Amino acid sequence: MTLDLNSDLGEGFGPWTMGDDEAMLEIVTSANIACGSHAGDPSIMRATCATAVRKGVRIGAHVGYRDLVGFGRRAIAVAPAELRDEVLYQIGALDAFARAAGDRVRYVKPHGALYHGTSADRELAEALITAVAEYDDELALLGPAGSELEMAAAEAKIRFVGEGFADRAYTPAGSLAPRGLPGAVLHADDAVAQAMSIAASRTARTIEGGEVVVVAASLCVHGDSPAAVEMARRIRAALAESGVPVEPFA
Repeated sequence: MTLDLNSDLGEGFGPWTMGDDEAMLEIVTSANIACGSHAGDPSIMRATCATAVRKGVRIGAHVGYRDLVGFGRRAIAVAPAELRDEVLYQIGALDAFARAAGDRVRYVKPHGALYHGTSADRELAEALITAVAEYDDELALLGPAGSELEMAAAEAKIRFVGEGFADRAYTPAGSLAPRGLPGAVLHADDAVAQAMSIAASRTARTIEGGEVVVVAASLCVHGDSPAAVEMARRIRAALAESGVPVEPFA
């Protein structure tokens, strides 16, 4: 089995930066690049796409609610038709910069509150899937396995790729534990252990100390996590040592 290693990148805005994108792009195989709604701006989108292409990293559109102040982590009541158009707009914007850099957008991943909303709400999931299909039905969709997103993607014949999180604790129901809970964001040692657990046995730790099934072909290390670069580097090394090839899924 091969695994992809992805990270959320390009999440600065203007002179403000978040994380070390340059270093992460030396390690990951796929980059979920912010499209200007929850984070990012045209210059950052261009620069991140150019660096990803130069380093041979696949480009994904990291689409989110239009919420720069809340970093896309606040649920917003958006009509499905409006959400469809917002997502289509974001994919197209990032794809322009990806093509200017010599590649293209290969997949789509929702961000933050949109990730959770579309995973649980079929109507929102279908709105996002519609935008993906309207733009390019050969794009893949990255998200949690067993979710409404996966089922909506299957109906629309959009390729779905299951994602696991190395640096986040899970709930017993299989969703990510809210960031405000103690222990929800894992430190480097625990993140490495969780990545290896998902790779070896398709299980991850829960916030309560138990285990939950996580079916994943791609592992995420958030670019804004503490010691994100160290985590990603150690995870990639541990996967290689255990004989798991790290390759892009798209």
